[in-house]
Amino acid sequence: MTAGALPDSDSIDNLFEQAADIAVCIDGDGAVTGISVNPDCPSLGCLDHWVGRPLDGFLTEESRVKLDERMKAMRADPDLVPRPIELNHFDNATWEFPIRYTLHRVRGSQAMLLLGRDMQPIAEVQQRLIKEQLARERDQQRLRAETTFYRVVLEASETPILLVEPQKGRIRDLNTAAAELLGSKVDTLTGGSFAQVFEGRRASEFSDSLQGAASAEDSRGIEVVARRNGKVLMIYPEFFRAAGDLYMLCSLVSVDDEAGEGLEVAQSLSALFSATSDAMVLTDTQGEIRDANEAFLTLTDAAQLRDVRGRTLADFLVRGGIDMKLILDAATRKGRMRSYAAQVAGVTGTRASVEISATRLLQRGGDLGFGFIMREIQQLDIVDGEAGPAAISDEAMKSVLDLVGTASLKELVSATSDVVEKICIETAVQLTGNNRVAAAEMLGLSRQSLYVKLRKHGLIGGDNDA
Repeated sequence: MTAGALPDSDSIDNLFEQAADIAVCIDGDGAVTGISVNPDCPSLGCLDHWVGRPLDGFLTEESRVKLDERMKAMRADPDLVPRPIELNHFDNATWEFPIRYTLHRVRGSQAMLLLGRDMQPIAEVQQRLIKEQLARERDQQRLRAETTFYRVVLEASETPILLVEPQKGRIRDLNTAAAELLGSKVDTLTGGSFAQVFEGRRASEFSDSLQGAASAEDSRGIEVVARRNGKVLMIYPEFFRAAGDLYMLCSLVSVDDEAGEGLEVAQSLSALFSATSDAMVLTDTQGEIRDANEAFLTLTDAAQLRDVRGRTLADFLVRGGIDMKLILDAATRKGRMRSYAAQVAGVTGTRASVEISATRLLQRGGDLGFGFIMREIQQLDIVDGEAGPAAISDEAMKSVLDLVGTASLKELVSATSDVVEKICIETAVQLTGNNRVAAAEMLGLSRQSLYVKLRKHGLIGGDNDA
């Protein structure tokens, strides 16, 4: 529908270039007779090579069918006002771009004029939206999986646990064990005031107590009484941060259960400590002996506990500080050390080969030191018939073992032959459980020098051994 008078199209300059991104004129056979590209659409490039060639040669298969059907409908009904049609062009094998065309008849001929708008920017936006939607769905699936893992772990924990928002003083989440200990249900307590769960607790005072306990260096609990069942509980709060917000993890312990179970376990451990045939020693963080059982006193020929208490455990090891440093470093780094071969020297000068296991003792709020278990292995070696690192006499082996760890390898080599050097290296590697770094430190060598000497004496194989 038009009204008024419009100028003739022939009297307007650059009409096609400005009215459309692309204008294509085709004859009755579908060949391109003329083409115009808007200079503001450089992404379309130069399409002059289309002229004289069939338009369907630059269309995808589905677009050819759509254009053919639309052309037949327009020729069959001259009064038909066609709707816009979207066609996908391809050029130079890989270049593909979508265009939305409006089709116009040319009076007095079978020719058609196609005025098109470049749909590439819209297509790119659509692709980005699709990618964002797919990424969002993946994130949602990942979040659901993480939430499921979190719920499974929280419910599987036997420790009663609550997650509390410290500023609001509300329970964000808790597990079933905590709800049962408080005499309620998870759904009932979630989102409620934490202070209201206990007798005689005002919200502000209770919140300050929790935050003070969580900020304290030592693990300090708060004694409370559950409102619903009257149980006396201890709360152990700890701060943690998630997504920039501060939360509090609160562990609940029943005072009656804690006292009963703790006493029973302590009695059992005390009986085991006293009666076991393996030597057991408790030290502080520096290796100073705080307690030892009867088996250790027998192993070291000590008459009573006061003879060893207060002395460092290194005093009872043949290689002294070297063994002690290796054991403490490994136990500190990994939390425990298993099967370290060493020799224990008694107060009367006797020696015994032992395997030492060490564990770092940690408790809520501090480091308690280390625990050592020593098992004598001399009888096991005799039964198994294990020989030493080399087939030499017992006297020679004893002499060499006495020197290893007390003098550097350079001094040993200058006083003995290459045979002794090989024996010393074999002994150090065996005693450290094939730990080359520890063996190098024991011998006073750099790691590179140890590898050179291992190869020199044929004690290292190919790439697998290295």
